[in-house]
Amino acid sequence: MRFGTRIGVDVGSVRVGVARSDPSGLLATPVETVRRGKGDLDRIASIVSEHEAIEVIVGLPTSLSGREGQAAALARQFATDLAARLGSTPVRLFDERLTTVAAQQGLRASGVKAKKQRGVVDQAAAVVLLQDALDSERATDRPPGRPVAPPPAADGPAS
Repeated sequence: MRFGTRIGVDVGSVRVGVARSDPSGLLATPVETVRRGKGDLDRIASIVSEHEAIEVIVGLPTSLSGREGQAAALARQFATDLAARLGSTPVRLFDERLTTVAAQQGLRASGVKAKKQRGVVDQAAAVVLLQDALDSERATDRPPGRPVAPPPAADGPAS
């Protein structure tokens, strides 16, 4: 298991849940919910810097059959944009099937009412996603998911 804090990101159309691990990679904990839109990448980059993260894990929502829909395309684009924003900090996509469902069940089980879940379910989903990624790395001794390559820098018109 590599040493260093990881940041987990659960991308939604309205909010982005953010979680972090401890440096030993054992436990994921919630950080905050970031509103999607102007400044969201900057805020996440700030969190990555603040926690001196070695990588960012972005959840890739797929269906149970493994197909990717609109939410997966949104997550892929967000991960690519984040990779471009972060530069040298690696970004990885990790399959996050059912993380929001698991987060909602966990919140319900701990007594959080449905109305109150809206503000924290994204963070809870990011925790589930990141914990799954950490557990995967511990089990396989390989970084979780797939790396995201930032788009090539535009140096001007191609010749």
